[in-house]
Amino acid sequence: MSVPIALTIAGSDSGGGAGIQADLKTFAALGVYGASVITALTAQNTNGVFAIHEAPPEFIVAQIDAVFSDLNVSAVKIGMLGTAAAIAAAGAGLRRHRARNVVLDTVMAASSGKKLLHDDAVDALRALVAQARLVTPNLPEAAALTGAKPARDEEEMDTQARKLVALGAGAVLVKGGHGNGPESVDLLIEGNARTRFAVPRVQTRNTHGTGCTLASAIAAGLAKDLPLVDAVRQAKTYVTAALEAADRLDIGSGPGPVHHFHEWW
Repeated sequence: MSVPIALTIAGSDSGGGAGIQADLKTFAALGVYGASVITALTAQNTNGVFAIHEAPPEFIVAQIDAVFSDLNVSAVKIGMLGTAAAIAAAGAGLRRHRARNVVLDTVMAASSGKKLLHDDAVDALRALVAQARLVTPNLPEAAALTGAKPARDEEEMDTQARKLVALGAGAVLVKGGHGNGPESVDLLIEGNARTRFAVPRVQTRNTHGTGCTLASAIAAGLAKDLPLVDAVRQAKTYVTAALEAADRLDIGSGPGPVHHFHEWW
């Protein structure tokens, strides 16, 4: 049986709600085989990130080479990279293997506020944008990458997205989850096209791993050869349902994870 394969390059969340763990759960839920390259180990639970152990760049490269030398990877999701050296290693490895359908989730901080990207690595992350078919920053990340203040409305989101496209990204999805109002609005900019995705805000504190899950769901769609707009739409539907079902889980004493397997249990 031939199945689509997606690779996640990200950090491990020992609490299981975000990072590598969220990515692999998402791939599985959406019918895609998941492979992984671990960039860092985190000591983490629903209350926060307590320690980080970063993988050496050469070990990141070794994992990438091992996966691509054997598996037919159709899409790649990139999450936490942490350091400029790790970013350079991942970028070089993906170029060497001519990786397709790269979805770059520009992770800079955990939902608890803990920094996951070194301050001196922002320029390196900005340079990696050119290798991505899609970049998925939230409002603070889009602002940091473009040297602006967080967008206050959709026109400012549009402006920042187009600045990232000008850096070489194939497309940019600016996520409005950090905004206000009854709706959460994401804007997808691809070429001259602008697509608006709006959903009612889900009232739950269990939002841990939402950004990881969305980027992975998009990568899963691309691995199945969906057009980008359809992959984003499918991913938004999946994540919204996972948020709506999140309160059915009782995981930890802090903000818990979304329900990746809401259709099954």
